[in-house]
Amino acid sequence: MNSSSLKRAPLKFFLIVYSLSIPFWIIDLVIDAKRTSSLNFSIIDIITAFIPLIAAYILIYKEEGRSGVYKLLKRIFDFNRIIKKGWFLPIFFLPLLMYFLIYISISLFGLPVANNLHIPFKSIPFLLILFFIGAVCEEIGYTGYAIEPMQKKFGALGAGVLIGIPWAVWHYPSIIQQGHDFYWIAWATLGTVAVRVLIVWIFNNTQKSLFACILFHTMLNLGRPLFPKDELHNPLVDYPEIHYSLIAVIAVIVIFLWGSKTLSKFRYNLKTIKSQ
Repeated sequence: MNSSSLKRAPLKFFLIVYSLSIPFWIIDLVIDAKRTSSLNFSIIDIITAFIPLIAAYILIYKEEGRSGVYKLLKRIFDFNRIIKKGWFLPIFFLPLLMYFLIYISISLFGLPVANNLHIPFKSIPFLLILFFIGAVCEEIGYTGYAIEPMQKKFGALGAGVLIGIPWAVWHYPSIIQQGHDFYWIAWATLGTVAVRVLIVWIFNNTQKSLFACILFHTMLNLGRPLFPKDELHNPLVDYPEIHYSLIAVIAVIVIFLWGSKTLSKFRYNLKTIKSQ
């Protein structure tokens, strides 16, 4: 951890994020902003997505000046930090694997699922760009700014949970506007915190690559509109207890295998296993 990151103030970051978000939440409530049937977010959701980026910019500029802002923005494409290229596998494919397991689990429970893509295949490149920009806006703040001082104080798992909770709550207004009840929100909170733990895991195993976290976040978001659904059934929405509990289970497995303190020390040495 460099000395500049020790000067950062995660609490101030969260306060700025919420202070800037509240007016837009009120506007959303008053005008009942329309959400698209396919992507399920409104213009207000798009605007608020930029707020973590703005909050990080304000604080970094105050703490480190323009050079600090430049260094942080430069990290959006710091893929050169990913020395162990094998980590591109979980970055790209773990989100897809999770959605596949969710689909299989719902099917095994005998619950109705759709078998067709709701989004046209040709729209995938556009969605990839859209979700990448959204992930940049969130991860520059939550990971690029807040994670290192939080890990220093609370450890990797603690930081993941303590960032994950306000991150989940930050999504509540949009979730409520979509018509979800307390039961759904409770499961979504569990899943969102689990996702944040997985992002910390990715971060710590890729030499703190912000790009790796952005890409992982992008793939998670891309998988949602691509998940098979039809006019009657949207499994990711209809079965939150299956959807989010499975993500939480994967996070628990990661915590067990890589250790809660750093999420980067794999419990089993492959050389030791081969020699046995």
